Amino acid sequence: MKKILITNDDGIQADGLIRLAKAARAFGEVWVVAPDRQKSAAAHSITLHSPVDVCPCDFPAEDVRAFSCTGTPADCVRIGIRAILPAKPDLVLAGINYGYNVGSDIQYSATAGGAFEAAFQGITGIAFSEDASFCHETTDVFLHKVLEELADKKLDEAHIWNVNFPGCAADECRGILYNRTVSRREIYDDSYQVVGELPGGGTRYMVNGRYQEEAEPETDFRAVLDHYVSIGTVTNVG
Repeated sequence: MKKILITNDDGIQADGLIRLAKAARAFGEVWVVAPDRQKSAAAHSITLHSPVDVCPCDFPAEDVRAFSCTGTPADCVRIGIRAILPAKPDLVLAGINYGYNVGSDIQYSATAGGAFEAAFQGITGIAFSEDASFCHETTDVFLHKVLEELADKKLDEAHIWNVNFPGCAADECRGILYNRTVSRREIYDDSYQVVGELPGGGTRYMVNGRYQEEAEPETDFRAVLDHYVSIGTVTNVG
C-alpha cells in the first residue's frame, strides 16, 4: 500500500486539503502535514533560524493522520519525510490550492514549493490547484481520474506534475489537456498602493492585483480559461 503525504499552503483547515485527503484514501495510507495558517506565496522557502512546531490534530477525514506545522509547505514535506512518517512516502500531494497556479505565478506558489520539495527528495510530487471560487464540480469529478493517471508515472529529476482544474460546472468542462507548457503571462498585473506613512519617512504599501485573462495557445493558463483541466510538468531547477 502506498504511503501518501499531503500538504498545502492555505492551512490545515482548508476545504481543498480536506477534499484531496479524502480522495487520496483510495490510493493508499494518507498522512497530512500542513501549515497551521495561511502560507500562500511562500514558494519553496524553508525555515532555518527558528524552531518549527508540529502538533497532532483532529482532521475531518477517516483514517487520515494529521499534523499542523508552523513552517512553510516545504517545511511540512521535509519534516513529514524526515521526522514524522515511519517510512519514506511513495507520493506527495500538495493542494488543492485556492486559486490557479499557472503561468509566471508558479514561481511564487507554495503549493508548487511543497511538491518541489518532494521531487528534491526523490519522490513524485503533484501540485493541485483550482479556480478561486466555490464551484468545485469539475475538480471533484476529475480528481480521482487524475490521481489514478499520475500517481505511478515517472518524472524527470526535479520535475513535478502541475494540475489545474477550471472553475466551471462539470458539464461545461471540455476534458483534460496534457503536456501544457507554462504561460509566460501573469494572472495578476500587480501594482502597489500606499496605505500609510511610517515614522522616519517610511511608507507602507499594499499589493493590488488586477486579474487578467490573456494567455498563449497550448499553455496551462489558456487551458483553464477554455474550461479544460490542465496537466503539465514544471521544474524550478535549470
